[in-house]
Amino acid sequence: MKIARIETLRADAGWRLFSFLKVTTDDGLTGWSEYNESFGSTGLSAVIEGLSPLVIGRDPTRWEEVTAWLHVMTRQSRGGLNQQAIAAIENALLDIAARARGISVAALFGGPIRERIPVYWSHFGSYRVRNAKHMGVPPLSDYEEVARHAAEVTAMGFRGLKTNILIPGADGLLYQYSPGFGRHAGWPELNWDNRTLAQLRHHLRTIRDAVGPEMDIHLDTNFHFRTEGFQRVAEAVAEFDLTWLEIDSHDAAALATIKRMAPCPIASCETLHGRREFRPFLEHYAMDVGIVDVIWNGLAESMKIAAMCDVYEVNCAPHNFYGNLCSMISATFSACIPNLRVMEIDIDSVSWRDEFTPPPVIENGELVMPTGPGWGVEVNEAAIRARPPK
Repeated sequence: MKIARIETLRADAGWRLFSFLKVTTDDGLTGWSEYNESFGSTGLSAVIEGLSPLVIGRDPTRWEEVTAWLHVMTRQSRGGLNQQAIAAIENALLDIAARARGISVAALFGGPIRERIPVYWSHFGSYRVRNAKHMGVPPLSDYEEVARHAAEVTAMGFRGLKTNILIPGADGLLYQYSPGFGRHAGWPELNWDNRTLAQLRHHLRTIRDAVGPEMDIHLDTNFHFRTEGFQRVAEAVAEFDLTWLEIDSHDAAALATIKRMAPCPIASCETLHGRREFRPFLEHYAMDVGIVDVIWNGLAESMKIAAMCDVYEVNCAPHNFYGNLCSMISATFSACIPNLRVMEIDIDSVSWRDEFTPPPVIENGELVMPTGPGWGVEVNEAAIRARPPK
């Protein structure tokens, strides 16, 4: 069996794209992966297409050999888009390797350890503040609406949710505080202020009062502050019993100083590529939960990252805010690693997301692993092609 064709496909997903990789063998077997180029990865499809000739004619069931070859050929530009492109190829090859044997990808790695994956509702409120029109749902304009929505999430059986910093703007309407991504004033300084912290406390108090004391609440602050600001945030949220405070930082020592003073667990590392980038964060004991992006790293590399984390007594959670196929890839990671904390999943999305790949089955706050071969789901190529990017 040899790799014969590699094709990238992109589909409209409202405020972003869902991108897919299709790998076909010379005997007609097809493997799929999903990747993301809408959030900091512009040009990723072109990188995948540039690397594709390097793997045509190779055996897809020897995915370790193929990815090792790609790493050799990109060694001078390690990480970044090259790593994400290799990950997309790796994940598609894993789908082929499993399907060729009539088994799940999890079975390739000796799993699953668990067949029901605890999940939390990610981007609670954030998409409804920013993208409600794309989803066809009412926007969240104030904290009363946040409280109603939080109660709905609880009633649906979810045991955890993750929110961002949602605060009122000059017009009184809620917006997502995101200077780290340049969405409004405050960059590049990334300074904190008392008003923002006070409104953040109001937001978290609204959610905690709506969901009760047992619900897991995660707060994602991304890159929106520097070390000083993250420390002030950690102090401000102490009373709300967060499951974790999520912080993005590329300085392991700085993150470790935050972890040592924080009154809640710290989760981080979702933007890192490969074991080499995780290593200093583990050596500094900089986080309580290591967040691994399986779509950026590839499942095989992500499993190795999780094994490193296990040595340092650190549990892992997949970074997963994409489409349904990405959720199945991240669920496979979650099913196979011993040191799982919880799995992220986006519930809010465009209404046609489920046309591309069947939605995950979620019961009582747990994703039920599918039993089919490969990733366990089938991709609807016609549906993807029917929604070209706008």
